[in-house]
Amino acid sequence: MSEMLQTADVATSDADLLAQTANAVRAAGSVLRERFGDVVRYETREDLMRALAVNDDAALDILRPTLTSLRPDAGWVEDELDGGALPSGEWWVVDPAEGNVNHLHALPEWAVTATLVRDNQPVLTAVYLPLTGETYTALVGAGAHLDGRPLHVSPTADLGLGIVATSQARPDEDEEVVRRVGSSITAMLFGALVVRTSVPATLHLLNVAAGRIDAFWQFAGARADLLPGALLVTEAGGQISDAQGRPWTPQSESFLAAAPGIHAEAVATLSR
Repeated sequence: MSEMLQTADVATSDADLLAQTANAVRAAGSVLRERFGDVVRYETREDLMRALAVNDDAALDILRPTLTSLRPDAGWVEDELDGGALPSGEWWVVDPAEGNVNHLHALPEWAVTATLVRDNQPVLTAVYLPLTGETYTALVGAGAHLDGRPLHVSPTADLGLGIVATSQARPDEDEEVVRRVGSSITAMLFGALVVRTSVPATLHLLNVAAGRIDAFWQFAGARADLLPGALLVTEAGGQISDAQGRPWTPQSESFLAAAPGIHAEAVATLSR
């Protein structure tokens, strides 16, 4: 009985924490929304990095103190290009401006994300899309939701009828990864109904969780752009793996999220 009560207490605590995390990403997103509109011009990579940092810092000024107060002992990860396993314990994995380069170009595909990782497993995540006002949340064992409404992946069972998507993990990928991305897109152009290619990854994964698209894959990748969507998709009933169908971890060299009815077919297509 005491074990059952302890489990219930943890679940209640995490549910409350998720609600407060959602409030934090909404507050940070509101700041970025105020900065959105005009295309930010830059002439060098250094100019670009400075412009990206200004957006990141504006959101982090809200996210860091708020999330730290919620979990003072949790570690903190904010480099969206970092990958690999984390040390044991709790960590906040944050992308203060997911799709930051889109924001600078006055494109609408960007978000604010915060995910709590416990012993290398994401346990809760909140993703806010400031331009639509949508908040996507997921909690282990409690499902995935859009503004409180349950999300469910697509029932599609035929890749040939499916919309699929991929994303560029980071600029300046090595030649092998770039060629692998190109060949995978070609394979999916033959196998799927429609192929979408854009950044950021999180927004594609939101659409997989919501059943709007049927699969998403990416080569390479980082914790911040895959962990939120991975939790949302699995809690919405989807299946994640690497591109070969093996269990995915943040150390994997590829990522695939799909509706269960086409997961095996997607693996086969990407393996061609």
